[in-house]
Amino acid sequence: MGVEGAPTSGFDIETAVLIIGAGACGMVAALAAKDSGAEVLVIEADAVPSGSTALSAGLIPAAGTCFQKDAGIKDAADLFARDIQRKAKGENTQELVDVLTSNSAAVIEWLADRYGLPFSVITDFDYPGHSQRRMHGLPTRSGQELVDRLRTTCEEQGIDIVCNHRAQSLFIENDLIVGVKAQGPSETVRIGCDALILACNGFGGNREMVAEHMPEIGNALWFGHDGNRGDAINWGKTLGAECLHLGAYQGHGNVAHPHGILITWAVITEGGVQVNTNGERFWDESQGYSEAARAVLAQPEGVAWTIFDTRIAQVARQFQDFKDAEAVGAVRTADTISELAEMCGLPAEVLETTLAELPAEGTDSYGRLFSKPPLQAPFCAVKVTGALFHTQGGLNVTPEGRVRRPGASFANLFAAGGAAVGVSGTGDSGYLSGNGLLSAVVLGRISGLEAARQVLSPVDRSA
Repeated sequence: MGVEGAPTSGFDIETAVLIIGAGACGMVAALAAKDSGAEVLVIEADAVPSGSTALSAGLIPAAGTCFQKDAGIKDAADLFARDIQRKAKGENTQELVDVLTSNSAAVIEWLADRYGLPFSVITDFDYPGHSQRRMHGLPTRSGQELVDRLRTTCEEQGIDIVCNHRAQSLFIENDLIVGVKAQGPSETVRIGCDALILACNGFGGNREMVAEHMPEIGNALWFGHDGNRGDAINWGKTLGAECLHLGAYQGHGNVAHPHGILITWAVITEGGVQVNTNGERFWDESQGYSEAARAVLAQPEGVAWTIFDTRIAQVARQFQDFKDAEAVGAVRTADTISELAEMCGLPAEVLETTLAELPAEGTDSYGRLFSKPPLQAPFCAVKVTGALFHTQGGLNVTPEGRVRRPGASFANLFAAGGAAVGVSGTGDSGYLSGNGLLSAVVLGRISGLEAARQVLSPVDRSA
């Protein structure tokens, strides 16, 4: 893993735009570059495209889309930008926030209109921190569906995705990235390029880097993709690139344990709560699911029980993950609180008191505002733990996705998605739902367009 001078014997393969990583970010970047007329090649370390996207709910926040308008939702990029900065306490670079939010609607509509991806906006529950309903997803509300549809679209557009090839080194000459060395199943391949896009996500799968930059989550369940080893950051550091907010990450405190299935946070926003093994609540759940990871891990045995009811379960069933959790018995249902407590091994009297103290309306002692219908029988419960989903810090980039270095930026090196710095502030509490895929698809498209422009016009070495 490193950076080398250009090979004297040339390259085995050459392309105009080379993209490392075939998650949502890489494939969106590839579609954008191809749509602009550039030759594109994507290399992927796994046997099939997946990445962190496939492990998510596949929801992308966007403001001012035609889907929102059809649903009667009034939204705008500046309102979205304020929501992001409010959640992150103003720690993000405003320029990057504005670029992502102002281009979010265009990306969703481009994917829908140009390639037929059947997006719709979630209209039956709210995500913490979003002042409008702006989460867009595909029918199954599954990241795997998003990956599969993008992969099929790339194939239809004639974009080659070469799997089972992990990038090892970057080749540089005269301050330009000229290619990549990749290791295949049985051979090393040298791929030349005119522009390179790093779409290989973050470093959550690198436990040493996690321990260094975010020790408070170092022992949490890793729920991301094991291939996220920090390659982009390591290459960038070798090249003298700037990194930003490496302590930022998205956690999640609602992963079914021990099943390892994500339970949608809708079970909380619709009125559910979390209790520890003593049957007691321990925090304001409305803060968000990223903060929930630390809150849950701090409880006895590092677990909690998420309590809701069958009305809420019906809302949650629009997510395939929730239906999967029900299928394996992770969701327990009972007609009374005492029966539910027995099923979960919780003290019945304590749990009954805890739930009885929930206000029908108004603010509780933790500062959470309750406005949804009170929990009613039958009741449901899922045993959950906290997890690290993906890192949010990365290479510092320009609004066009170019990798920055002190005083300048690289002319033909781009980063997007988890390889680039996100808009989640400096820790976990700045994460607003969907920030990861927002950066992946919006900056992915922007970097793809800019890389194509770069290779279709003379290289500006003074960038």
